[in-house]
Amino acid sequence: MIAVTTTELDERQGEPLLHNPRSLSNEEEEDITNTPSTSASNASPPPTQRLLSLDVFRGLTVALMILVDDAGGAFPCINHSPWFGVTLADFVMPFFLFVVGVSISLVFKKVSSKPMATKKVILRTFKLFLLGLLLQGGYFHGRHDLTYGVDVGKIRWMGVLQRISIGYLFAAMSEIWLVDRITVDSPMAFVKKYYIQWMVAFLFCTFYMCLLYGLYVPDWEFEVPSTNLFGYEFGTKIVNCGVKGSLEPPCNAIGLIDRFFLGEHHLYQHPVYRRTKHCSVNSPDYGPLPPNSPGWCLAPFDPEGILSSLMAAITCFLGLQFGHILVHFKGHMQRLCLWSVCSFIILITGYVFELLGVPLCKPLYTLSYMCITAGASGLALTIIFYIVDVKHFRKPTMILQWMGMNALIIYALAACDLFPAAIQGFYWGSPENNLVDDTESLFQVMLHSKKWGTLVFVIVEILFWGLVAGFLHLKGIYVNDAAELLGVVLLGKPTQFTSHGVYRDDGACL
Repeated sequence: MIAVTTTELDERQGEPLLHNPRSLSNEEEEDITNTPSTSASNASPPPTQRLLSLDVFRGLTVALMILVDDAGGAFPCINHSPWFGVTLADFVMPFFLFVVGVSISLVFKKVSSKPMATKKVILRTFKLFLLGLLLQGGYFHGRHDLTYGVDVGKIRWMGVLQRISIGYLFAAMSEIWLVDRITVDSPMAFVKKYYIQWMVAFLFCTFYMCLLYGLYVPDWEFEVPSTNLFGYEFGTKIVNCGVKGSLEPPCNAIGLIDRFFLGEHHLYQHPVYRRTKHCSVNSPDYGPLPPNSPGWCLAPFDPEGILSSLMAAITCFLGLQFGHILVHFKGHMQRLCLWSVCSFIILITGYVFELLGVPLCKPLYTLSYMCITAGASGLALTIIFYIVDVKHFRKPTMILQWMGMNALIIYALAACDLFPAAIQGFYWGSPENNLVDDTESLFQVMLHSKKWGTLVFVIVEILFWGLVAGFLHLKGIYVNDAAELLGVVLLGKPTQFTSHGVYRDDGACL
């Protein structure tokens, strides 16, 4: 039986896990598994261990991100939905946010100093946001582009890591300040302990819905770049709106708020709605503009915007509640039953909202989308927990576990194309003749199919990164903090290492 425990929040609270944490005394630690703790005063305290199912879940999410990012062009059915609807790719972000919430519940079970904990949370949020700005703000141009650098007047402020940092901030702060420090010995005590968190989450949802459906969106204009590839004349284009409650791409409140606070030039310049039937003859894939296509097809829109990130934070709150069940209920079957019931309730709620007219839309992070993806996240965690931590079938999931232990560095090097772009810098004759592209072309030739060759290449890529993560695990290297990853990216090596052995889940955001 694996002893899954939580750690105290002392002066190291929220710090990156790059060392072997000290063992806790029986008074400082409460075992949350069925394994009884030793009561003798002279007995050695049980070591803290990481929850393996969370590692596997985190690693699965990173693998899915690599799959949909690199194979989505060949298989549009798994790529992000152009606007309304849900595909495989649309579950990746909620999975990340959900696992953040679960991790936070383990880390912040006990808080010795709320001001110190708050300081650590704010610092980690800032570092993760800064890392996201570096990776996704436009500084690294990625594969097929050997240049780098960004015009600060056009840098993208939001992104995947930025959204995760916002969800982490809200969930962690609520766990520090909005929890009644009482002992949970009954269902009523459980509700009393966390009801303020639930009220805050409800207020977030209400605030989001009021703005989404009640905010008036006037006509607006944007600049068509002179470098656009669609034959549009560059200059100013006007988008006619003058509506309330629209969830269509050009006239929604999400875009209005982002344009006002972030600015048009600081938004994502290649939004997914360019793959809709209005904007692509190859829909649901990218393609040339159809005849008489609307001008807004070339307008910017950020899928990780301000208001949508507020709703995305609710996914962290739901993950937090699943973590609370893990902490307070000792029996595995109790946890599995409660998780299953909660997951199905959330799923059904999402479908009810869809039937009531709230469509599934990942770019807007609608309430129905949030519920359905969070419910799916809960079911995925339940299944993985049963397989890995209850039945102990760990060998088949070993590669995912390794990837989950170093999810942040795998995400940066693989999903953000830092490693492929670096390899692409070494070529012969022309930039197209490089190891990455030639390997992909080789699979395509061997299988006599461009799309299936691409899929095999991506699977090999995922296995490669799983082995890299396994090597890091073998060496006892875990880079799960933004500052440490910045050291890897900029200096080429982590600044700290951890020795082999058991370790805790530190609530790292990936």
